[in-house]
Amino acid sequence: MSNILEIRDLVVSYGGIEAGKGISLDVEQGKIVTLIGANGAGKSTVLKTVSGLLHSATGSIEFLGKNISGVAPHKIVKEGLAHVPEGRRIFLQMTVEENLDMGAFTQGGKNVDEDMARVYEQFPRLKERRKQIAGTLSGGEQQMLAMGRALMSRPKLLMLDEPSMGLAPILVEQIFDIIKLLHKEGTTILLVEQNAQMALSVADRAYVLETGKITLSGTGEELIRSDEIRRAYLGG
Repeated sequence: MSNILEIRDLVVSYGGIEAGKGISLDVEQGKIVTLIGANGAGKSTVLKTVSGLLHSATGSIEFLGKNISGVAPHKIVKEGLAHVPEGRRIFLQMTVEENLDMGAFTQGGKNVDEDMARVYEQFPRLKERRKQIAGTLSGGEQQMLAMGRALMSRPKLLMLDEPSMGLAPILVEQIFDIIKLLHKEGTTILLVEQNAQMALSVADRAYVLETGKITLSGTGEELIRSDEIRRAYLGG
């Protein structure tokens, strides 16, 4: 399988702080790749830079063989990259269905009904609540909606930023079950997550980010077994 995303020597600064200090990583097609690290390590910065919300000072980002450094975010979405940001960022005043419709804007009105039916199949809870105002949903349901909305753009790569943040343990398990299901259906996923145990348990490949630098990488299984990782992130 070939790499769908290749990041090389990424240096990103904002607000006078260097948040990315020469980051390099690969995401192989059809895999789940996770980026773990403490709060403030620069994990979200990587995703924001890939999706065009932040610009890198140096380095390159190749998506499907094209350099997308400096490309406008809406054009990157059209190329097939979807970003579910930290904090979900759904349209709170709109219904569930209207939010999903918004996710399909890059499709130009094609296959919307078919895609919506697929999202409802993946997230039955959203189907039950399709006419409900999004702001009245629970945190877990809002996370499902943010993921469903991203899937409406038929992404070739789905980037998830802290999907389990602020959720009760039972909901965290549900979200990770959905991540496993999406992976099984062939979706390529780049996952940023503070819940290292859960992230490593689903990841094909994992990278550890510390203060803007990749300090360790390996399979999810290798990192779960690493004493260093256990002490730092898994409470072992």
